[in-house]
Amino acid sequence: MKRYATLCWLFCTTALAADSPVPIPNSTQLPLNVNSDHGPYYYYPTFMFLRASRNLVPMDLAKSGYTEDEYLLSGAANVYDWTADGSLNVKTPNAPYATRILVRHPMDPSKFSGTVVVEIMNAARQWDWSMMWGYLSPQLLEHGDAWVGVTMPGAVPGLKKYDAVRYAAVSFKNPVTGACPNGNPMAPNEDGLKWDMLSQVGAALKSDMPSRPLAGFKVDYVYMTTQGGDVVTYLNAIHPHAKLASGKPVYDGYLIKSIGGPGRINQCAAPPARSDSRYVIHNVGVPVVSVSSQSEVPGGLGARRPDSDDPADRYRLYEIAGAQHLDVYPYQTFPSFVDQAVAGNAQGTPEWPFAARCTPEILMNENPLLSYEYHAALANLDQWVRKGTPPPKAERIKVNGADTDQPSVALDQYGNGLGGVRTFYVDYPVATYYMSSPGPGNCPEFGRTAPFDWGRLESLYGNYKNWSNKVSQSVDRSVKERWFTDYDGRKIKADLKVKAEPITVVAPTRPSNGR
Repeated sequence: MKRYATLCWLFCTTALAADSPVPIPNSTQLPLNVNSDHGPYYYYPTFMFLRASRNLVPMDLAKSGYTEDEYLLSGAANVYDWTADGSLNVKTPNAPYATRILVRHPMDPSKFSGTVVVEIMNAARQWDWSMMWGYLSPQLLEHGDAWVGVTMPGAVPGLKKYDAVRYAAVSFKNPVTGACPNGNPMAPNEDGLKWDMLSQVGAALKSDMPSRPLAGFKVDYVYMTTQGGDVVTYLNAIHPHAKLASGKPVYDGYLIKSIGGPGRINQCAAPPARSDSRYVIHNVGVPVVSVSSQSEVPGGLGARRPDSDDPADRYRLYEIAGAQHLDVYPYQTFPSFVDQAVAGNAQGTPEWPFAARCTPEILMNENPLLSYEYHAALANLDQWVRKGTPPPKAERIKVNGADTDQPSVALDQYGNGLGGVRTFYVDYPVATYYMSSPGPGNCPEFGRTAPFDWGRLESLYGNYKNWSNKVSQSVDRSVKERWFTDYDGRKIKADLKVKAEPITVVAPTRPSNGR
């Protein structure tokens, strides 16, 4: 039987069947109790990995009226491949998988908004990292939304190291053996099993099964978010076929960080080339909002496309002038250093969780601009889905040499980007926001802030009151035009009143009332 499966994988494909409802996976809730009498590793075997209270910057969800649960979801998934004409085929059908999900939600169902944000968690270090939670959590908590983080195949090794008993069932085992057609050896985990798994997670959240995650909560809308190519591949390949029994799509909208090309459809496939039509998102049928920082614009030019209000092709792209690719907020949601060490691949220090320092050394960027824009983008997406209210449109960031191999963002007299989504950070600047830093490793991806000296500030604005008045008016415009949420606008203006000098950092805070 195994030999036949391998031969079929090598020489045959299965045409994609007519769309049928996405099956509901099996769901098992894991216990949350903690026994503190087991020494330094007391969380074995009952403590969830990436619990909010054990993040690098711990978070007490209860203060916001929230709690979190952990589930194992299991089912069967197909492994897909692209054909020469761009259609989708099934390479290997009905392979078993099991993943785990984290679910953070209001304790009180009456305070739940009905919106669930499903995050494809980042597995860059072979353990789960809730990057988008780091950006979005203030908005989620303020609005009463639920968040679901999904473990991907790349994070399985870290979970197994962390607790082999608790996570024994988690598996994306490769259903076939042998080598890829190009001769490369196959990995023990099949990355291609994640696509149907993601559909089934969404279907489970919307189902009426008593054992489903969020049982007792009325789920109205489910959105997907992540950074990178996975969401683009899902949109192009899987979303058109991911339907509920009602005929409606599993996911009602998408929020994308750092728009770029798609990823591979399975572990043996290459991602579509930049010249391929699948590189650009088109005609999804539900709203898609993409947000790119200024530093991500040159690398995302191949995926740029016009905004659209066509019901079959609702799309927005926001390029944020002055925003940098990496900042402190998503890294605050890393697991604690103790948990990183157990899961493997702990690097650096809690203040700088990377193997190499930059030259000269820098602190992690604390500019909250990108966080504010993600809050607004999620709020705009939600209104687009719920009420049909189109989000605002913005011009693109201006780029020099867009058709060359080395495009660069056009800069203004202060060294900040021209065009794009405009905020007081770049319209009334008190600093130059550099998009990269010299040094090894991640340093080229880390921005840094160079504040203006007092002489330059006085020549631009005269005094703090003049500057703060301009900023206050700018914030009001940003709120009215829906580039800032009302909550963030009030926070920024409140900080203006208590500070005695121009602000370069206004850190978003998490509300305490869960709404």
